[in-house]
Amino acid sequence: MNRYLLTLTLLLACSPRGHVTLDPQAASVGRVEKIFIGTTRKQEQDGSFGTYRSEQIKFARYDVSVPPDRKLGEINWPPRHGKANPAKHFLTTDEIVYSGDVPFRKDLKAQLAANGGEAVIFVHGYNNNFSEGVYRVAQFAHDLKLPGAVVHYAWPSAAEPLGYAYDRDSAMFARDGLESLMHEVAAAGAKRILIVAHSMGAGLTMEAMRQTAIRGDKKTLGLIGGVIFISPDIDVDVFKRSAHSMGALPQPFVIFGSGRDRYLRLSALLTGQDERLGSLSDVSRVADLKVTFMDISAFSKGAGHFVVGDSAALIAILDRLGDVSNAFEADRKARVGLLPGVVLSVQNATQIVLRPVATVASDLSR
Repeated sequence: MNRYLLTLTLLLACSPRGHVTLDPQAASVGRVEKIFIGTTRKQEQDGSFGTYRSEQIKFARYDVSVPPDRKLGEINWPPRHGKANPAKHFLTTDEIVYSGDVPFRKDLKAQLAANGGEAVIFVHGYNNNFSEGVYRVAQFAHDLKLPGAVVHYAWPSAAEPLGYAYDRDSAMFARDGLESLMHEVAAAGAKRILIVAHSMGAGLTMEAMRQTAIRGDKKTLGLIGGVIFISPDIDVDVFKRSAHSMGALPQPFVIFGSGRDRYLRLSALLTGQDERLGSLSDVSRVADLKVTFMDISAFSKGAGHFVVGDSAALIAILDRLGDVSNAFEADRKARVGLLPGVVLSVQNATQIVLRPVATVASDLSR
């Protein structure tokens, strides 16, 4: 156990860290994704957002150029020393830190109006610096062709493999900020909000939604037209309790998880548990909730903590997620042809064990 913990920690510590490189000319090469940001990270003297916490939420917008020469799921960071290549590297073409919520809301309103009032709020997870969160959101939105204005909540992660305890405390600290950001998006004219949360950000999201429900803010909750949790690092019982406190979960509510997730295995060790929500082995544990659990273990490689975003094969399958509701009305063969895998329903909870297309085709030919 100790050897496993040490090995994973060393792997995390050795991974290259992301950074923002400003290059306005990259806008003529790559596709630019406008990322609106609400953050409770403290702003440093150089204008960047670091790891320390701020009780005041700040608003910004980063325009990120996604390069044409890359594979699905890849984020190619520009070199710290040397010339960046806008055809291969993710680059920032413009960055704006707003003086307050009014100018932020004005710009966001225009973006919402151009996208039918649709908004997607992303919440990053454990061990993320500011740049990594922004660029990951740009990559994810670009590769999955998500519609709507893209909004990112950047909470104060330590961005250190050994900063797990700091990050857990920061997630609790940051729930008011996420609630405020949801209010800002609503006030800017959003007609529908999709929330996508990764890892520890899922626990933060549940806290913010639960808090909003307890305050009786039905207007904001009513705008949430779907929630997606990716590798959620949250205690299963805590998740259930929060869901029950809310009364009803926004729909659809989709959880992507894997029993091969090394991060969640580490989290379970640190919290003295067998599994977390994102590594759930028995969907009957959440059978009293209306959720869909997507088991993506078959696509897992390496640490396997963000398979939804960095697996080209899985991204290709998820490009058809808009047809999931229709799939449940079809027979088994039609459903498997749409989303390759095995489907199990236990009361309101549904588990879909996704598998690579080649494997499923082989099974069906037997």
